[in-house]
This record gives sequence, C-alpha cells and structure tokens, in this order.
Amino acid sequence: MVAAGLALGLAAGGSFAADSHRHDHGAAPAKLELNNGKKWETDAPLRRGMENVRNSIDAVHHEIHGNKLSAARYAALARKVSGEVDGIVANCKLEPMADAQLHLVIAEILDGVEAMEGKAKKVKRQAGALKVGGALEKYASHFDHPGWRPLEH
Repeated sequence: MVAAGLALGLAAGGSFAADSHRHDHGAAPAKLELNNGKKWETDAPLRRGMENVRNSIDAVHHEIHGNKLSAARYAALARKVSGEVDGIVANCKLEPMADAQLHLVIAEILDGVEAMEGKAKKVKRQAGALKVGGALEKYASHFDHPGWRPLEH
C-alpha cells in the first residue's frame, strides 16, 4: 500500500488527507479487481464523496464534451473534486483489501485533477475531466454503491 499512498500524496500535491491516509496493507494491487467476483463494500463517507464527485462532473459534462469549459472553470472543478477526495481519504473506514482497490480509483481521479489544474504537461484539461469520469465508471463497476447513477454521455 505504500506505493499507492505515495501516489496519492504526490498526485494530491502533498495534501494532508492523502498523506495521512497511508496504511501498511502490503504491496499495492497492480490493477483494479473485484472481490472474488463481487463488488467491494463501501461506507457512507465514501458513497457521499463519490456522489459529490460524480455530481460535480455531471453538472458540466456538456461543456466538457463540447470543449467549452474555461481554464478557470476547470481549475474550480479540480478544487471541488480534490476537496471531495480529501474528505473520502480522511474518513476511510474500508477493510484493507477494499481500501487498496479504492486507492487505484483515487489515484486515477487525482491524475485527472492534476490535468484539470493545468499541471500535467502534454495533457489537456478536458482529458483530465474525462479521466475523472473514467475513474467514476471503474468505481461503479467495482464498488457496491446502491443507487449509483452513471454519468450522462
């Protein structure tokens, strides 16, 4: 888990929540997997935070797909998503295996945040928002989140 914790700390620009979330769960999983064919359990703080991330992206999805979102609005969206991720990480109560899997999703979201902030060289802000959307799809397919609504396309 150290590698995923380091990825979180680096991708989040050293945010306190990401740094404080490092647990020693052994080696980080290489890829996102189901729990013996089933979705991983979630808790209320995770579901709330992921719904907020989803709603933030969904609110501007037409502008994202139409390439009409300004740099300032991408930066604001990145701050909102990053804040939700900090809340998710700070309130982590998942069992270690589910937590390790969640770190893979969170790392992808934070990569998208970095691009939306304009910090990822050679990656457009729009691609960052789309990466967050892809991470949300992975979350939905690997974590049990009753009532989850997919992003509109």
